[in-house]
Amino acid sequence: MAMAEVGRTEHGGSNRQALSDDDAAGRALFTGWAVAAGCTVETDEIGNLFVRRSGSDDAADPVLIGSHLDTQPTGGRFDGVYGVLGGLEVIERLNDLGVATERPIEVAVWTNEEGSRFQYSMMGSAVWAGRLGLAQALDMVDSEGVSVGAELDRLGWAGQREARPRSYAATFELHIEQGPILEQRALDIGVVTGVQGLRWFTIDITGFPAHAGPTPMDVRRDPARAVAAIIEEVYAAVEGFAPWGRATFAQLSSSPISPNTVPEHLSCTLDIRHPDLGLLDELEGKARSIVADVAEWCGVEARITKQNDSPPVAFDRRCIEAVADAAGAVGLSNVEMVSGAGHDACYVAVHSPTSMIFVPCEHGLSHNEAERITPDQAERGASVLLGAVLAMAGTKTGATR
Repeated sequence: MAMAEVGRTEHGGSNRQALSDDDAAGRALFTGWAVAAGCTVETDEIGNLFVRRSGSDDAADPVLIGSHLDTQPTGGRFDGVYGVLGGLEVIERLNDLGVATERPIEVAVWTNEEGSRFQYSMMGSAVWAGRLGLAQALDMVDSEGVSVGAELDRLGWAGQREARPRSYAATFELHIEQGPILEQRALDIGVVTGVQGLRWFTIDITGFPAHAGPTPMDVRRDPARAVAAIIEEVYAAVEGFAPWGRATFAQLSSSPISPNTVPEHLSCTLDIRHPDLGLLDELEGKARSIVADVAEWCGVEARITKQNDSPPVAFDRRCIEAVADAAGAVGLSNVEMVSGAGHDACYVAVHSPTSMIFVPCEHGLSHNEAERITPDQAERGASVLLGAVLAMAGTKTGATR
């Protein structure tokens, strides 16, 4: 709740968009807590923040806990934040009990997970994993033309640590489900086995500007008509990929901006998702075919550009079992499930054994100021995280810090 006061919105949510002053204030608050817990702090070239609790064998590969503190413009209090602060809670609990783990424990705050201000989601973990080039990420700009690199320099976040994978014994991400399955089934914990693939596209349609009054409908080259048909046909097509297929259109914009002129240009974004790579490819193919066919029918030009491609991810079986065992050890009901949303764990899993832990959120609501979990739900998820981390980090009988 203290973190939620940073960038607090009118309706009780959070607005800490990536590399903003509020994002910086949130990180400063977290860093202060981490230092008070005896952790060291380090930042890499893309601004990913790592805090570290030493292990009795400090040269051993650490166990990593990671998520993010940046939010959507009208985001909730828990998306990402819960995973970061849950990691810190694990460290503080071990401190309270005087427990020394054999392996070090690190908590990562990944830069620009949301992709709302700088439109490449999971940017920090993507650069770290080698999925996105550092130079390309630094050159990305927001709607005001301000670059990632300029903001990192302004905030002093461009660290000396190389943004590249390091060896971890295991990695975990604690998160709210962002969906209704756990709540509907009255389950305590989701043991996440993988994440469905997602792809982002920009669709640009070019027609011919004309007066809205004198120009007959049948001679117009109207980008808006094309986009309307594209949206309807893609939504119809995705029904054939149920129950996991997803398609979402957003960020529609037109020019010239005039209510009585047929626009010359219209653009929108398209987000498609599926946990099966072959079916994701097929869904993309259908979307591209629809765009081409509708453009021809409407007499307009269309271009579809892929902006982001995060393939389906299968998590590490040993980490999955560590989560399931930890839930069982404290008597919590649980189920294996696939995440419908993308997470930093997707990129981390390419290089390190990884799994995720879900807790239910009210009505499955997320990316919304009304996003909510209960204190009991928060405690249960953190307890499972603690158990999974201990299973992978190891302890020595009677060892204390």
